[in-house]
Amino acid sequence: QFELVESGGGLVQPGGSLRLSCKASQTMPDYYHIGWFRQAPGKVREGVACISSSGSTTNRAPSVVDRFTITKDDASNTVYLQMDRLKPDDTAVYSCASGITACVGTKINSEDYSYWGQGTQVTVSS
Repeated sequence: QFELVESGGGLVQPGGSLRLSCKASQTMPDYYHIGWFRQAPGKVREGVACISSSGSTTNRAPSVVDRFTITKDDASNTVYLQMDRLKPDDTAVYSCASGITACVGTKINSEDYSYWGQGTQVTVSS
């Protein structure tokens, strides 16, 4: 069955970088968009970034817009989240998700996404 698998998380020092990967088990229809979300203990889930099927439309949360970049590689059915200049507040479980035409506005809402990966832990600490 179709699934999304995240990888690339780990422990990094403040100011460091990580690249997360979200790989789909099969090619999806082009109207499915991909979003990245994160959730830390005691906090609500936060939309981080999303990308449209073509890659021409992207959106990033204000807290990461100058530090994170979302890209995709159609040949490998993979969406990436490049995270630079990481801060302790970035510590969270990061999950990717797919939703029909989900990345079309200024907000990244979990309610717009239907398929979810299991998540990968990102810890930023000295």
